[in-house]
Parts: sequence; structure tokens; C-alpha cells
Amino acid sequence: MCGVTGWVSYDRELTAHTVTLRAMTATLAARGPDGEGVWTARHAGLGHRRLAVIDLPGGAQPMVAETPAGAIALSYSGEVYNHRELRAELQRRGHRFRTASDTEVVLTAYLEWGEDLVEHLNGMYAFAVWDDRTERLLLVRDRLGVKPMFIYPTADGLLFGSEPKAILANPLARKALGEDGLREIFGFVKMPGSAIWHGMRELKPGTLAVLDHNGLRERVYWRVEAMPHPDNAAESVEHVRELLHDIMRRQLVADVPQCVLLSGGLDSSVLTALAAEVLHERGEIPRTFAVSFAGEQDGFVPHVLQDSLDAPFVRQVARHVGTEHTDIVLDHTALADPDNRAAAVTARDLPTGMGEMDVSLLLLFQAARARSTVALSGESADEVFAGYWWQHDPAAQQAPIYPWIAGIGGAQSQTRPMINAGLAARMDIPGHLVGGYADALAQAPVLDTDDPREQRLRRICHVHLSQFLTNMLDRKDRMSMAVGLEVRVPFCDHRLVEYVYNAPWALKTFDGKEKSLLRGAARGLLPSTVLERRKSPYPSTQDVKYLLAVQDQLHELLSRRDATVFEIIERDWVRAVATTDPALIDRATRAFLERLLDITMWLDIYRPEMRL
Repeated sequence: MCGVTGWVSYDRELTAHTVTLRAMTATLAARGPDGEGVWTARHAGLGHRRLAVIDLPGGAQPMVAETPAGAIALSYSGEVYNHRELRAELQRRGHRFRTASDTEVVLTAYLEWGEDLVEHLNGMYAFAVWDDRTERLLLVRDRLGVKPMFIYPTADGLLFGSEPKAILANPLARKALGEDGLREIFGFVKMPGSAIWHGMRELKPGTLAVLDHNGLRERVYWRVEAMPHPDNAAESVEHVRELLHDIMRRQLVADVPQCVLLSGGLDSSVLTALAAEVLHERGEIPRTFAVSFAGEQDGFVPHVLQDSLDAPFVRQVARHVGTEHTDIVLDHTALADPDNRAAAVTARDLPTGMGEMDVSLLLLFQAARARSTVALSGESADEVFAGYWWQHDPAAQQAPIYPWIAGIGGAQSQTRPMINAGLAARMDIPGHLVGGYADALAQAPVLDTDDPREQRLRRICHVHLSQFLTNMLDRKDRMSMAVGLEVRVPFCDHRLVEYVYNAPWALKTFDGKEKSLLRGAARGLLPSTVLERRKSPYPSTQDVKYLLAVQDQLHELLSRRDATVFEIIERDWVRAVATTDPALIDRATRAFLERLLDITMWLDIYRPEMRL
């Protein structure tokens, strides 16, 4: 998987700045525990940290191709799942290979096709190519944005990295936070391209950037398009099934141990069953991991997001497909541990996480990494197949704000009572969210032949792909790479996304439930109880002792007279919720509390310059 970083400066001799490049690269050590490399030219430097997955001895980076006109260097993160087919095609075109790595395939593809290599790749990736022949930098991010790439334009070039921390290690980058960044932090929506830090942004999914002496230009090389869907329900189900089988065989290629993250929901159970088929054919026993909470069966209260516990379904699937299964059981002390929160906030570089759900995911990944280097995860199935309950709720469908906000919190979630009144008025978060949603809907591709309802539902599906999925993928990437675990997301295969996006709503719900096409494709693979299980999200603890621990931390915060967070947050609001009966704290307030603790931790660790 790896971490990439670099610096282009047309006014400097960067061969004299290897110390800075090494410092930038060192910040990504967790992403690549197996190797480190730095390469410099006159006006460019690339850094790389390697997590060895394919061709363990042969894939060291940055990888360099020497040509008579100059060197071409690549720093690459991710996996290209069709690298074997590409290797064969490039060999037919006269290229020779020194290694068995997909890294060399990407570098050779650049030699053959230049920036048009993006049209040939299937996978998850973010990479940088410096072409010394033209003193030109190419940055590429995969179609769905599974792998990250942040950029920071400078007066004479560009800084870039897999994570903000790599860029912030360069003295040219300012650790500054403005009102736009705060809107992102408190809005609970990740706007495309946003990076929170002033002057920094993220290369958008499906986009490449080229930097040369004429400046920086960006080009969208892929976006999902609206097209007629000629297949009926049976044909659609069969095509989805065929795609899933092909995707799984492509993605279960590695020279290291692999596993599946199993929650007992439809998405992860389908992946587990498909992976088991492939691995059993190879004579391997599939390995699965799940997270649960100590004592969760005592006093579980079903609610709109989760009406059943995962554990019984996890055990049923593990037995059905024959996996070697491990449960990671966490208690309230691990979830509330400030050191674990600090690790999660540092992994994200930003206080935009999901509180204890980030901590539990980090600990799950850590346990999985002890026995595997690669994991499969079900992210994006809900965005692709329309699996969230609010996508099917008429009120949320028609709301003027993001459906997940309208569905979970409604009007309450549009207010921010915790923020200082003057700052809240200037930021106008409700207006920010309403405007952002209107823009996102307008950008969604639809068919003129669709009726208004079909167009609206298609637009909502697109907003989930463009603005909800990105946050989920960011979370997955940061928590997994913080422990050196490569997590692959089969449902993000662009062929599957394109096909299902264009299926009419009636096909997406042909059996009267969410994710009908996926459920239909999975028939025969799983027990009927799992197939028919209602959508259940990533689990969150209901243990009241966790909220009590959070309130204790709020009391500690209130005792700090110099806490920077109170430049933003109303101290009286914190005092009030710190003494509220935990049984009266609703989901929206709990989310604000966890965001408050994340922000406090982030401010203490990063000490940003506040431009408010």
C-alpha cells in the first residue's frame, strides 16, 4: 500500500534538501514499515515508505527508469489489480521487466502511454511520476478516491503527500486553520477536495494533476456517467454476480497473508463467501475478523440505525463458509482511552472522525495486522447499491440538506449550540450544508428520459458516491495505514459502480428492500437469515460507562483554563452536557461530544495557527 510524498521547486536545487525530504517521508513510516527511499533531481524530490505486498524483494521505491534523455522516477501507493494483463500487453509492445511488482508495470505504462496510462488501470492507487526529461510532475488518484493524495501549492512549485502530516513536515507549509476549515470540521460532511488546512487541498477522485514550468493543471479522467440500462432484473443480478466473482479473483492476489473483515451484514458476508470460494480452491483457509463490545448483549436497545447485534450473524457466516474466525472484543476503557483517541486523531491528521468508532476500527485493524497484511472490507456497498435507510425515506429524499444529516438528526443536526455564538454566525454552517448539497445534486449526471422522481433518486445516489463515500474511505485508509494494514475495497471497482449507478431505482429495490441487486447476486452463497438482514452500520457501543468516561474527560477539560478549544467552543455548553444524565444524551449530542474531544486532542497535538 505504502505512503508517497514529494516536493517540486523550480527555484531551488532540491538535491541540497534531502534532509527535509527524509523528514517528510519519515512521517509516513506507519504506512510503509518495510522500506524507505528518497530520490532527488535538480528541481524535484520523491519520498516513499513501502508496505511490501507483491514481489517483496523487487518492489523498492522510488523506482527509476533511466532513458537517454533523462530519468523518470515513480513513487506509488496502492494496487493495480490488472497488472498481470498490463504486463503482458506492455511486453507485446517491446518492454522488458526486471521485477514482478505492479510498481514496475505502472512505471512502464507511463513510458508507453504518458498520462493516458490512467485509462488502462484497474485498482486503488495514488502516485507521483517525475519526468526529468521535461521537468514535469504527474500526480494521479484512483477513480473512486480509495487512496489519498494531498497537495499544497507553493510560490515556485508544489508539496504533496499521502497524508497532510507529510506536507506539514516541510517548512514551507503553514499549520493554519481558518473558518472554511472549521465549517468542514463541524459540518459532518467532507466537501470534495477539502483538506481543512489553509492552503492545502486534496486531489479529487478520478483526477490527475500535471505541474511544469507553466504551472499546475488538473484533469478529470473518470467520472460516472448516466447511461441507459437495458438489462432486466435477472440479467442485472447475473451481471453483478459475474463482476463480483471477477473482482474477487483480481483482488485476492498478494504475496502476504490476507483476511476479510466480517460484520455479519450483507456486504461483508458476501465478500467473505466469495473470498472463501477462491481461497478454498487454492487450499487455503480464509481468515476473518470482527469487532464487538464487552457485555453488549446485556441491555442492547434496537434503534433506527441498528436493530440487531452483529455477533450472531458473524458466527453464522463464519461457520457457513468455513473461516478461521477471530472476535476482537473491546470494553469501555479501551474505547475511552485518551491514548487511543490521540492515535486515531493523529492517524487522520484532522478532527473529523467518528469518535469511538474510529478507535474501535483502529484497534480492529491492529489486531488483524498481527496475523495479516492485507484485508478485504465492504466499504462502498451501501453507496453503490443504495443501502442506507435514509435513501429510502421520502422525507430525507426531499429534504434540502444531505440525506444522512436529515435522516439521523434533522433540524437538530443543523444547529451547533456548542460553537461560540459569534463564530457560529459567521460560519453559517446550515447555509454551508444546504448550499453544498444543492451544488452536489446539480453536478450529478442523470438521463433526460428519467422522470423527476427517478432523477432525484439518481442524484442522491451520486451524492453518496461523491461526498459520503469519500469520508468512509478516508477513515478506512487512515485507520488501516496507521498500523500498516492494506485494506482493499472490492465494491469500489469502477466497473461495478458504473453498472449499478445506471440501474433504475425499481431495479435497485426490486424485492422491496435496500440493496436488492446485491442480495440477488448473493443468493446461494449465504444463509437466508443473513441475506434478509436489515442494513446494520459499523457498530457503536451502547455501554453507559463509555459516556460516563467521556463526561469525566469533559470535567478535566473544564478545569483547563488555557485550553485553546474554548476559543471555539462555549464553555457553558460543555459544563451542561458534562452533568447531563447519559440516558438523555441523544445521538446528535453524542456526536458533538466526541467531535469536541477530537478537536481538543487535535489542537493539543498540532497547535495550528487559528485564522478566525
